[in-house]
Amino acid sequence: MTDAAFVYVTYIKTTPEKLWEALTSSDFTEKYFFGSKIQSDWQEGSTVAYSRNGQVTDHGIILKCEPHRLLSFTWNMVGDTTSRKQPSQVTFELKPLDSTVKLILKHENLASADIVDREDTFEGLNNGWPAILSNLKSLLETGNTLPPISI
Repeated sequence: MTDAAFVYVTYIKTTPEKLWEALTSSDFTEKYFFGSKIQSDWQEGSTVAYSRNGQVTDHGIILKCEPHRLLSFTWNMVGDTTSRKQPSQVTFELKPLDSTVKLILKHENLASADIVDREDTFEGLNNGWPAILSNLKSLLETGNTLPPISI
């Protein structure tokens, strides 16, 4: 199954510039993305990698990079044994609306294993992304992330 997609939309009281920095800077991602640092030179065709404790957890290739507007890259999870014809693809689209930014996340080319139909976990893109983006929203709007949750 490669036609499946997960879409998540949120509205954040911030600027496109600040949201872009939060998506592309380890100073931010480490706070809201389960302790993950992000690394890339943000050029189309370049690599992007998320790492925790010095170990790469997810990586891909930048497909589109339009600062403050659009960021898209392939997504490969380290240790994923799912049979795939192609990697999945994540896209962040930023749309300014006065003092708010509409953030649209699309994660496409999904396999059935990418969706976990359980509420007691952050496993699965459908459970992880909402937790990550809710944490991002809280950080940008209040300066603090959400309290840690044990599941």
